[in-house]
Amino acid sequence: MNFVLILVGLAFLISGGDFLLKSAVSISLRLRISKIIIGMTVVSFATSAPELIVSIKSALDGFSDLAVGNIIGSNIANLGFVLGITLLITKIDVQKSFFRTDWPVMMIASLLLFLFISNDHLISFFEGIILFSCLLIFIVYLLVFQKKTITDEVIEVNQILPNHKTLLFLLLGAIGLWIGSEMLINGAINLAKDFGVSERLIGITVVSVGTSIPELATSLIAVLKKEKGISLGNLVGSNIFNILAVLGLTSIITPIQVVEKTLYTHDIYWMLVISFSILLLVVVPKKMRLDRKSGIILLAVYTAFLYYTVS
Repeated sequence: MNFVLILVGLAFLISGGDFLLKSAVSISLRLRISKIIIGMTVVSFATSAPELIVSIKSALDGFSDLAVGNIIGSNIANLGFVLGITLLITKIDVQKSFFRTDWPVMMIASLLLFLFISNDHLISFFEGIILFSCLLIFIVYLLVFQKKTITDEVIEVNQILPNHKTLLFLLLGAIGLWIGSEMLINGAINLAKDFGVSERLIGITVVSVGTSIPELATSLIAVLKKEKGISLGNLVGSNIFNILAVLGLTSIITPIQVVEKTLYTHDIYWMLVISFSILLLVVVPKKMRLDRKSGIILLAVYTAFLYYTVS
């Protein structure tokens, strides 16, 4: 039964990713906003919905380590696993906004999380307010200061959908991703529990990979549809949303107490390392591009993370 849940969940995720992508492209063309900004806002928020649902429910049910482990593991999986696989399929040119805002904001969010949980092992109500306020500032900055026309992009008439269809596809995509993630997570957690692993280990591995499946589905579909800007923007934006929106909102609803020491002495350091490594992979070759070699390196780092986490 658990395997059936996983397979059906994957089907929902793929369909949801396709609907979401069509809606996002249509919105970017209508509003004449760069597709990478749409990827970092609309698509990122929708694909972060599973993390939000899982984290809030986990925290309210008293499983705070699962909530935090899910976010840290998901951010690692987004860059190591999802981006790694995406780069095996195609190269991604990096825009200047990556250096100006995208990567710096992701690192600031990651460092804020590190500061909050390493200080007193608690993400309090006020710290949640700080995280969510940073998100609002980031979104306003993107929409106001980085809004630009898309004259350098090829506009296909069939990509601009009617308003009602755009909204319908957006809702269908978000619902498909949510249902698919729920089914996938339930099936995966039940399988993991059969092996008697800890709450933190479930969150940092099984649940985090499960909640990263929407990002994987959306990114792969974006690549196949030649929308690479949305693919990269979705992943960076999703990591930002995971910390600032998911943990921000969750801690505003209920303070998140980090119980298991490994989360702030091991796991979060891996998140910081792989986040910083993205910059090195872009800068060191001086090509302003992430290619297959970068994908192999990211997958190798993610494999090392899983090995040292599980062993």
